[in-house]
Amino acid sequence: MSIPFIDLKTQYGRVSGKVQEGIAKVLDSGAFINGPDVIRLEERLAEYCGTRYAVGCASGTDALMMALMALNVGPGDAVFCPPFTFMATAEVPALLGATPVFVDVDPQTLNMDPKKLDAAIRAVESGDASLHPLPKNVGKLRPKAVIPVDIFGLLADYQGILAVAAEHGLFVVQDAAQSFGATVEMSGATRRAGSFGSIACTSFFPAKPLGCYGDGGMCFTDDADLLELLRSVRVHGQGRDKYENVRLGITGRLDTLQAAVLLAKFEIFPDEVRLRQEVAARYAVLLSKVPGLTLPVVPQGYISVFAQYSVQARSTAHRDELLAKLAAAGVPTSIYYPKPLHLQSAFANLGHALGDMPVSEAAASRIFSIPMHPYLEAGVQETIAKAMLG
Repeated sequence: MSIPFIDLKTQYGRVSGKVQEGIAKVLDSGAFINGPDVIRLEERLAEYCGTRYAVGCASGTDALMMALMALNVGPGDAVFCPPFTFMATAEVPALLGATPVFVDVDPQTLNMDPKKLDAAIRAVESGDASLHPLPKNVGKLRPKAVIPVDIFGLLADYQGILAVAAEHGLFVVQDAAQSFGATVEMSGATRRAGSFGSIACTSFFPAKPLGCYGDGGMCFTDDADLLELLRSVRVHGQGRDKYENVRLGITGRLDTLQAAVLLAKFEIFPDEVRLRQEVAARYAVLLSKVPGLTLPVVPQGYISVFAQYSVQARSTAHRDELLAKLAAAGVPTSIYYPKPLHLQSAFANLGHALGDMPVSEAAASRIFSIPMHPYLEAGVQETIAKAMLG
């Protein structure tokens, strides 16, 4: 029996007719860039997330780039990011000449810790590294923005993060690359991923909860001025005319073919979110019997979309033992993320050392992910659990 890590084949069986129909219409129209399906997708996903506007783009990384460019992030700015995430979160501010300031994560959720965020901002404001580990050899920085990441499909603590950011006058850019469809109950209302901060960004990479058949992404905002800036940055800083360039920008457009795919897949997306809850609930029961295994935590009032189902062994040696058992049983696994960003060679210039972000470092040494998708059958999950128990 072959066990897929993510089962896009079964999903395609549900949407193949709609996908093929949508692609055929785009091919017939010839509107391959920013065609009508892009506009339809923007409208539907903005409505779903509860925002006024959405701007489709070429990838989740481009979404972050467009957001930070719209907010005029650049040299001398400090952008606060978690180190336990994918490279793009900190790479984009660095590419714009800003400095990523890493903020360690909460040991339960593995999302940015608001208390550590406050300490990091105060450290930058005062230049006092005793308050929080700071990047070295970068000179005086201006706190400018925070990029919380919704790791593995669970929303970060936005109530805490937004309060800290507001106290210090910082922009918040939500990195919802893994969390599209996730929700939290806040102030008596249900808030969805994509609705937090000045701008929220997501990715439609094929492995994401809502993925296309290539690269794609989207920005969400309630601010009409930011909408205009995002649309301009998306196409080389375009002004009123195609050949009027009023600022620097990028080539960040969403292909109409990918929008057609996403429109088809979005029709079944709410049902897939429901199915992901069932799969996660079965894992919680089955894996609770595995000694020394820490399961993902979903706080009260939150719904995770489980972009990955990531568990933590009690040590690196224990992880190696469990991974070997799973491999012997033909179960695919992956490690998200084996090395936190502050220890990556790309950020060696910031001078961080082992011990600067202890929670992220501990998680990286113990974490691994097992198959997770809406179509994972109970019997397969039992096989996975038995392999770890064997």
